[in-house]
Amino acid sequence: MPSLLPGAALLPALLAGLLIPWSGRAPNLREAWSLLAAAAQCAVVAALAPAALAGPGLETRLLDLSPGVALALRADALGVVFAALSSGLWLLTTVYSIGYVRSLGEHAQTRYFFCFAVAVGAAVGVALAANLLTFFLFYEILTVATYPLVVHKETPAAVRAGRVYLAYTLGAGGALLAGVAATWVVAGTLEFRPGGVLDPATAPAAVLALGALLVLGVAVKAAVMPLHAWLPLAMIAPTPVSALLHAVAVVKAGVFGVLRVVGYVIGPDALAAVGAGGVLAAAAGATIVLASLAALGQDNLKRLLAFSTVSQLSYIVLGAALATPGTLTGAVQHMVNHGTLKISLFFCAGAIYVATGRERVSELGGIGRRLPVTMGAFAVAALALAGTPPAAGFLSKWYLIGGAIEGGAWPAALVYLSSSLLNLAYFFPIVVAAFFRPPPADADLREPSPLLVAPVAITAGAGVLLGLAPNLPVAFLDLAARAAGDVLGAR
Repeated sequence: MPSLLPGAALLPALLAGLLIPWSGRAPNLREAWSLLAAAAQCAVVAALAPAALAGPGLETRLLDLSPGVALALRADALGVVFAALSSGLWLLTTVYSIGYVRSLGEHAQTRYFFCFAVAVGAAVGVALAANLLTFFLFYEILTVATYPLVVHKETPAAVRAGRVYLAYTLGAGGALLAGVAATWVVAGTLEFRPGGVLDPATAPAAVLALGALLVLGVAVKAAVMPLHAWLPLAMIAPTPVSALLHAVAVVKAGVFGVLRVVGYVIGPDALAAVGAGGVLAAAAGATIVLASLAALGQDNLKRLLAFSTVSQLSYIVLGAALATPGTLTGAVQHMVNHGTLKISLFFCAGAIYVATGRERVSELGGIGRRLPVTMGAFAVAALALAGTPPAAGFLSKWYLIGGAIEGGAWPAALVYLSSSLLNLAYFFPIVVAAFFRPPPADADLREPSPLLVAPVAITAGAGVLLGLAPNLPVAFLDLAARAAGDVLGAR
């Protein structure tokens, strides 16, 4: 249905990007624009959900470039899930960022908030893209907008991490662009269609080549091994930026891209016909286990969380590769659950750093006695992410494991189960040490600013609520099931 509403979803971030530099000398006004834009974007995206649940969703045509090629936005079920996630977490991350940059006296705060607004606006563009060309445009804007955030500290290590980030993501962008061109040649369309635009009878070599380009283009941001090395290095950035990379925009755009490419371009049937689904599943399964093992060996808390993210992202990739009703529903829902829980864990890491200056797991013994809210939220989010019922991580893993068994993919089900045990192995000792060792000698240690603690508590609480009532505040689970039904029902 033609509508201006999907296009309006881009306006809050665009206006914030225009107003923030103009307000650079008035920090309160600059931050007010960020908060107002995030709240407005949440409202517009929430208004898109009913139409997405009822049918193919609303569409805005921005520009017709040539016959059959347009820049257009469409708010279907899958896109609304990602747009709602990124918009809601932007609001909380903005509150957290205000407390973080003020507590530490960060430099270049205007640039920081400007890039944040552009990045989240680009993420919404990725979510609502109606075709591959529009997707590619916003995907690359997201890369460019997040680079200044990765190098924000401007230290040699930050500059090096930024170079690696660009090398990986721009290289992947080149592969994605080639895939866009190849799709036009092979399929004659760039539109996203449930079930894919490729006929399974298409020459296997063409499907393999096209699929390899498209999957490579999105798998870098999805951090599928061995394409993951940029992500742990990017942890040099300020903690709110790490939260943006891991939960709100960049890596979620990667796994969202995998779901789009598999479900709406190549199609599960064409993927299976050439045997590529098994290859993608094997790569994702290996990433889940190897990244979890790597997390076990980390002492730096943010690097541990980074490897945990690498593992958890491939839950979604594996679910897309298996392409059963359960795994696709679980994969879409896990985008929401992982984003909410992982941002809570990064918020906790940042609050710990602001309050204590500590970044290492080995330094957190007894800290729960001094920072009970922060470490309590960490414990809730960590156990929820590991799959402890009845929280959000358990819900999405239930669908993923059940869907894998439904499809006869028992090795994939075992991978999901083993990963949950490994999650407990690297998270549980942190929680035990924080609460059951003697408190630190620093008598003045206390919770940081409420602007830091409140988002921590809200996101951890949301991680439990999403397990108990997954359709609040947006009908995430219904939208996830609708997206899975659209893809598989088109066969």
